[in-house]
Amino acid sequence: MKTIFFHQQGYRDLPEDFAKRYESVWVTLPNDEVCDPAMVQKYLRWNIEEYELADELGFDGLGFNEHHQNAYGFPVSPNMIASILARRQSDVALVVLGNTIPLHNPPLRVAEEYAMLDCLSGGRLVAGLPVGSPPDTVGNYGLPPTQVRDRYFEAHRLLIEAWTRSGPFPFNGRFTKLRYVNPWPKPIQKPHPPIWLAGGGSVETWKFATDNNYTYSYLSFSGLKQAKSMMQGYWDQVEAAGLDDNPYRAGFAQLVVVGATDAEAETLYLPHIRNFYSKSLHTPSYIHSPPGFSTKKSLEFALAQSIDRTAHTKLMGDPARASWKEFTETFGMVVGGSPDTVAEQLEAGIRNLRIGHLMVILQIQSMDREITEYNMRLFAEKVMPRLRSLWKKEGYQDRWWPSGATREGGPALPLNSAKRVVV
Repeated sequence: MKTIFFHQQGYRDLPEDFAKRYESVWVTLPNDEVCDPAMVQKYLRWNIEEYELADELGFDGLGFNEHHQNAYGFPVSPNMIASILARRQSDVALVVLGNTIPLHNPPLRVAEEYAMLDCLSGGRLVAGLPVGSPPDTVGNYGLPPTQVRDRYFEAHRLLIEAWTRSGPFPFNGRFTKLRYVNPWPKPIQKPHPPIWLAGGGSVETWKFATDNNYTYSYLSFSGLKQAKSMMQGYWDQVEAAGLDDNPYRAGFAQLVVVGATDAEAETLYLPHIRNFYSKSLHTPSYIHSPPGFSTKKSLEFALAQSIDRTAHTKLMGDPARASWKEFTETFGMVVGGSPDTVAEQLEAGIRNLRIGHLMVILQIQSMDREITEYNMRLFAEKVMPRLRSLWKKEGYQDRWWPSGATREGGPALPLNSAKRVVV
């Protein structure tokens, strides 16, 4: 079982009346009105420190993503952040999940930067290639929604050729035409770094994963409990493709909060969970789901699963007022409580969804540096060791892990070092 410290890197100080004053956390949120660059400087430094701490605590991987013009998560270039960690003497994987390749003109830039990261890190890179979110691709960068996936497929083809063919050679696509494709350098890992896909439920992404023998990670904030139908759809596609049921084919992102006791966890983290679900996910449907972005097949699947996938938003009401029990038990969106509670819930969910890569989100937007570190240390010292043995008995091998990331598990810092946060 691999555990990746996945950092959203959101803006941590949004006003109390945010959801009433602004229509969206993404695309249209006024930058000068809400975003203070001096605060961003502080947050970015905190983010890097938290990544470095995760490396020292023994997480298997560090997870990075790409978003634009929003307060939900502002690492506009995951490669820039990953490069800071790549120069460290470490055996931790750098899981860049990922670069939104339809946004790059030409996409060859991604092939070059990923190769640089792989060389700088000594072959520790996971090359994530997501299609991209509608707010980023359509809302922020103005791509026609019906072109996004076609641009993605062409960009993917260019990257693979750039990494595997001898240059220089020409590339003559519909959206990108290059007389010379000749990247310097190529990646250390051959034929290229492991490629991971990520999505929110598009049927086409499942098939693209199985067609190319890539992993698929479901990035959702609905939680392990709500994800069964989506992950089962992916595993059905794996079976239909005649592939094995290796759990390392799958990943999942989960918000997790750990306290010394269940009661302490509720006291410490409930305000931050309410803040996240009421502010960071505050996006209108015309931005989040523009017409033409999803295919007919994906829309039909989403509609068929709508009761299971959206029940919590319909029944919970205002997330700013939702209870701890609703978040953690009734709808299971967050895994939270004492180390025993968290470990038991995660193990059950991991086995239920058949996940080999857990992207654990331990920094939840408004949490400051101190409480984030407390959560990270408790998870790393008291929960993560209990998850490492999952899937070992069955003898599965992670064939999608970077060759230079040789960490076998275990923290680099002494156990029992979590500092208690005063509540």
